[in-house]
Amino acid sequence: MSKPVVQCSGVWKIFGNKAKPALQAIRERDLSKSEILREYGAVTAVADVSFSVGEGEIFCIMGLSGSGKSTLIRHINRLVEPTAGEIIVAGRNVGDLSSAELRALRSKSVGMVFQNMALLPHRSVQDNVALSLELRGVGKARRIHAAKEKLKLVGLEEWGSRYPDELSGGMKQRVGLARAMAADPEILLMDEPFSALDPLIRRQLQHQFLELSKVVRKTTVFITHDLDEAIRLGTHIAIMKDGRFVQVGTPEEIVTEPADEYVADFVKGISRVELVTARKIMKPVANDEVLVPNGSTVAATDKLSAIIDLATHHDGDITVMEKGRPVGTISRRDLLLGIRG
Repeated sequence: MSKPVVQCSGVWKIFGNKAKPALQAIRERDLSKSEILREYGAVTAVADVSFSVGEGEIFCIMGLSGSGKSTLIRHINRLVEPTAGEIIVAGRNVGDLSSAELRALRSKSVGMVFQNMALLPHRSVQDNVALSLELRGVGKARRIHAAKEKLKLVGLEEWGSRYPDELSGGMKQRVGLARAMAADPEILLMDEPFSALDPLIRRQLQHQFLELSKVVRKTTVFITHDLDEAIRLGTHIAIMKDGRFVQVGTPEEIVTEPADEYVADFVKGISRVELVTARKIMKPVANDEVLVPNGSTVAATDKLSAIIDLATHHDGDITVMEKGRPVGTISRRDLLLGIRG
């Protein structure tokens, strides 16, 4: 992984007047979430979570409603104070920041996109995007230029003079993304930004966000309850349940190597053809084996979809190549098992 930009270590969040004694009881007596609620009237929202997000990475946290994912992301810019644990953002411990330093972090270093964009209805689209720069005292000409630039990035350059009530839901989401990027933050926090949209619009925005990420290379923590979305967007995925991380891995690892039955239930309906690689399903070459490529080859990083295309025109085994040499073979049976999982 590249240099960590966001690091959370042993983060706990327990809501209630008896949060500290509840945490002590969990550590000493290993009480469950329901037992803590019953004995202390406290709610365990985040339980001993640790993770790192590398520079330019899209780290997706997914789980069902109530799993703690939205509470967790709010620790990164300290909208929520942890009961215990440490959060390091861009090399700084956010727990040690003063009020002024925290405001600077939120306005300059960390942009946040919510499910509800909360655009100001009396301001134009352009002025909504420029709002964060205006609050920082940036001159009008400079902030208008920045707003136009970001609106162009999200495909709304012709809509700057319109007002929020003239926009569709998907367009409002793009305005919210442009607003978050206007201050040029190092980190983007996105809390289910596309979940309320129609499936087609949602998929279009996912595609646009991926294309945008290739250009701006923002380190992103992305919250979702949709595994398809997490797999499509995420460099790494964390599956969350009852405030804890059940599994963290690449999309391919999550789908092909689920840590337990809970994760397996999540991934059992996921298509593998654009996810699983040749390396995952091949029979590796033995150390003393000499394998001669037979003319039908794929790269070790090629997805099942490419292997399927080749297999439709070739009946024999397919050779897998890496760094110019054969490293394994894929039979028709290997391919079918890979598709089925």
